[in-house]
Amino acid sequence: MIENNFYRNSIILTASNLTTGILGFIFSIYLSKVLGPEGMALYGLVMPIYNLFICLMTAGVVAAISKISAIYSTNNDYGNLFKTMRTVAFFNFIWSTLVGILVFFFSSSIGTYWVKDERTINAIKITCPSMIFIALSNILKGYFYGTSKIAIPAFVDILEKGVRIFVIAFLIYFFNATSLSSLVTVAYIALCIGEFQSLALLYIYYRRLSKKIRIIPKKKEGRAQLLFDVLLISLPLCITGFLTSIFYTTSALVVPRRLIAAGFEYSTALAMIGKYAGMALTIVTFPMVIITSLNTLLIPDLSQTMNKKDYYSAAVRIRGILKLVFLLGICTTIICVLIPSSLGQMFFNRTDLGAYIKAASFGAPIYFTSLTMFGILNGLSKQTIILRNSIITEIVELISLYTLTSIPSINVFGYAITAVIVSSLSLALNLYEVNKSINLNISLSVVIIYILFGFLFFYILSIFSSLIVGLSLVVKNLIIIILCFSIFTLVALKLKIE
Repeated sequence: MIENNFYRNSIILTASNLTTGILGFIFSIYLSKVLGPEGMALYGLVMPIYNLFICLMTAGVVAAISKISAIYSTNNDYGNLFKTMRTVAFFNFIWSTLVGILVFFFSSSIGTYWVKDERTINAIKITCPSMIFIALSNILKGYFYGTSKIAIPAFVDILEKGVRIFVIAFLIYFFNATSLSSLVTVAYIALCIGEFQSLALLYIYYRRLSKKIRIIPKKKEGRAQLLFDVLLISLPLCITGFLTSIFYTTSALVVPRRLIAAGFEYSTALAMIGKYAGMALTIVTFPMVIITSLNTLLIPDLSQTMNKKDYYSAAVRIRGILKLVFLLGICTTIICVLIPSSLGQMFFNRTDLGAYIKAASFGAPIYFTSLTMFGILNGLSKQTIILRNSIITEIVELISLYTLTSIPSINVFGYAITAVIVSSLSLALNLYEVNKSINLNISLSVVIIYILFGFLFFYILSIFSSLIVGLSLVVKNLIIIILCFSIFTLVALKLKIE
């Protein structure tokens, strides 16, 4: 039953994330056409600031609430569960409101002296209400994931992403926005409206569910203890997320200056970053919606398995997930190396993205696999290990970006090289820690076989691609993408990492 629930919820959440990923991808394409490369770079300069303060407010809450909800619901202790929800919601509201007010009043200083581009000031102000909405909605999402109520939250995410394009189009028309500053601000207004919509719908669904549940009287914990139980799990993750966001924000602000040091003009540097991070990377990382789904469900699943001390089942689950995401990364690399320019034309109507897409895709197998370790380590209750290893890898990332992007011949491609270095280091460190608790017994020879199979399949697809020259660009790309992912899905189902 547990096995069936895991895969059923995985399919539902993956389908939801794929849908929201597609909608988000369409939004990125629309946004790139509205803003252009320089505007996308400005949008990207605000996003790390936004994510930084969200991490400070709420990082780790989803994981903590999902674990606690799974335990309380299994024990039919909804009295303490709902009391936990109210306590954490009150705490998060006060904390996020305080941070949001500070960000709003210091937005001019952040935009002028931190981002060093005054065109981002209004956009930073607009993100403040959105931070509060996310801080509260993450609590509700944690409850739904922990109690396996996946369908409605999935629908809410789809609805939010679906209406965002219409909202931003309306706002551009309503405000008659034409400058880059006003267009970027409008984009973040649309984001804020979407987050409020999600919070409202999630709360309505939560209220309907909670009214139907009969609470059996049990020993009630104090509010301080309930909050402490959540913070015990979420605080290390919060620190991890906050420090990671600091490094990410610093990297995002450092790269333009290092490109200037390499001899590029500021507008040119922003355009290069927009093409790589705002466009090419969007294509390469699209399959990450699957990894996000797996990470979300791995946390409560592995927590319950480890609570039963069923180490064999945990090892089987982890090996299966690692196999899946590694093959997903190989498939992504094959497609992006085989038809990079065509993908740039199909999604962004640009002919200058091929080199960026190809470079960004080389590290996909390692990068995807390393990201999965977050959910695995969380499920094994190794939050402090996540914190330690994240600090190590982020320092390496910052140093690598600072060094590589200032070399004229490497420039923005330093992002791609850094991704390979950091992902390899992160994967090695985290696998070492997992093996301390569970013997994964991953065969290196099998991994090499998968890589060789990838080379073989790339060669076959390249021949096949040359034989379908008469088709339109979009049809040809879709055939190659569907064929590649279909074959690798079959491989993932048939082979096992044992």
